[in-house]
Order: sequence, then C-alpha cells, then structure tokens
Amino acid sequence: MSRERKSPAANRFAGFRYWAIAAVALTMSGAAAPPKASSDVPHATAKLGPVSVDAQIKPAKPMIGDPVTLTITVTAEPGVELLMPEFGEALDRFSILDFVPRKKLDGRGRTVETQQYRLQPSNSGPQSIPPILIEFIDHRPNQKAAPEGSDAYEILTDRIDFEVQSVLPKDAKADLKPPLGKLDKLAAPKRPRWPWLIALAAAILAACPLVWSRYRAWRAMARRRSAYDVARSRLDSLLARRTPSAEQIGPFYVELSGIVRRYLEDRFDVRAPELTTEEFLASAQHSADLTRDHQGLLREFLRQADLVKFAGLRPTEEDIRASIQAAERFLEETRENAPLINAPMETAAVETPQTAEARHD
Repeated sequence: MSRERKSPAANRFAGFRYWAIAAVALTMSGAAAPPKASSDVPHATAKLGPVSVDAQIKPAKPMIGDPVTLTITVTAEPGVELLMPEFGEALDRFSILDFVPRKKLDGRGRTVETQQYRLQPSNSGPQSIPPILIEFIDHRPNQKAAPEGSDAYEILTDRIDFEVQSVLPKDAKADLKPPLGKLDKLAAPKRPRWPWLIALAAAILAACPLVWSRYRAWRAMARRRSAYDVARSRLDSLLARRTPSAEQIGPFYVELSGIVRRYLEDRFDVRAPELTTEEFLASAQHSADLTRDHQGLLREFLRQADLVKFAGLRPTEEDIRASIQAAERFLEETRENAPLINAPMETAAVETPQTAEARHD
C-alpha cells in the first residue's frame, strides 16, 4: 500500500498523542508490557496492539573509532501492514557505514522486519539514539485500520543511551610532557646556495626544449622509410606465420587486404582504409598514378578479400596463394618512386576484423 510519508516536523508536532494512543490500544488489546532490556546492552522496546518493536545497540561499550550496530526489529501479527522508518531517519548525528533491511515470516505467520545499521560515532562520551517511530495499518477483520483522523497507528520507542569509551585513561594528565628548556643561541647563518641552484635549474629548463626538438628531429629522420619498405615488411611478417586454418582465414584476409589498403594511402595518397571496395575502385579510376592493369589487379584482389571477410567464402589453398601473389605483384610493380614516410614502430597491418566490419557496414 503506497502513501505519502509524514515530514519529521509533522511527526514531532503529533508526538503528544503517541502515549495516549498507546495507552488506549494496550487497554483494548490486553497486551502485556514489552520485556525489559538487558542491563548490559543499550536497549529499547515498545508494543502497541498487534505490533512490537525491539531496538538495541552493540557493543554495549564501544571504543572511539569502533563502529556500533543498531538493530531495529519489528514484529506484526498476520494482516498488519508495517511502515518502517525511512533510511537514516533521526540518525543524522552519526556516519552510516552500512544498512541492511530484511523481511520474513516467523513460524506463527507473523511479519518480522529488521533494519540493521552500522554507525560511526564522531566522538567519545555519552551518545544516544533518538526515539524511533514505527507506523502500521491494521487490516485484520473487525479491526480499525487506523485511529480516527490519522492514516496509521504510530509507535515511538524510548531514546537509547550509550557511551563511547575514550582510548585515554580517565586519570591521564592533559600535560603529557615536561616543559622545554631554554634554547641555545642560533649560529650565524651560512651564505645560502639556493640562488646558484635556481640559476642552474633555470639554465637546464631553458635548454630542454631545444634538446628535445633536436632529439625528435633525429628520431624522425632515423625512422623514415619508403612506403614500399613498410608494406613489404608488414607482408613478410604476415607470411612468416603458419598457414591459416579454416577459423583463421577471415582474420588473415582482413590483415592481408589491410596491408594493401594502407600501402595505397601511403604510396598514392588514396584514403583507402575509410572507403568501401566499390568506393575505392571508383576513386582509383581518377588517379593518374594507377594504371588500368593495376586497377584491374586491385579490383580482383579486393573483391576476393571481401567475399572471404564478409560473405563467408572458404578459399582453397590455390586461391590463397593467388591472393598473396597479387598483393606481392602490386607492391613490386609500384615500388618505384615510393615516397618516404615515418615508419611505425610495429609492422603489422593496421586493419583489424572490427575495423573491416565497421567499414563494410
């Protein structure tokens, strides 16, 4: 049953009627008073008609820094709807480390709901858990669901007092150390060296950008290779592996076609990796550097690779050799005047099955 919860201000305003309602309900139901709390465990109980509340704090005497566990257990007769407190209600003076609510039926069919908090007190000394408000609606036959003018019965427990122990003994003195004696006179200060250190550091920092730019230029020159050499190195790395199995033939063709497509980008400035096969072939027709023979060779090579990658074609060993030979032939016949590029650290092909699938889509 869903209903709007009352604000804490409204609950405080209605507090004066709690004891009157409890007294009337106890008289009508003939219920016994709740059992008394154990003397060594901070504890509070309350009972109103078919509902009883038990709240306790453990450990009984926590040390500062130790969390305490507050357990609220509410038991209701069958046919009674419980409205448990909202999370953290009236506990804002503590840090809440954990909260575990539970609900079950006992052997007599009664509803038993618990809320267990792990709380962290902020300081030592006397502490208290404010009164806990429980509400319920009585749906039992021939029973009044709620008091006149209210939407639910209300039970308010007593405040639970406990004390957080300090780690210091009670008889510890505030002054733990004797007063210091007189200090010796300071010696004459030495001439500081930090100005020289600052000047040296400034000179090093000023030279760093120049040294770094020279180093980067040297590294770039050392890594420059022709587009043919880079593609040939990638292809040799691919062919040095074991002959692909039936499960590996798709990734093999993805890598093989990726080597050719990247070479086209580096050698002829054609953005092949971002184009589908048909888009690339249409763009290649306008390239003055690609002859008709090379365009036809690429057309057959790329279409064969697409059939393997996207149509699930299983090529024979002869088909695989033909594709490899086509790639090698294209590289060898176009190696002349291949431009110098910054060779990557790795020589593997740049296209992966995921990028090939995304481009095909």
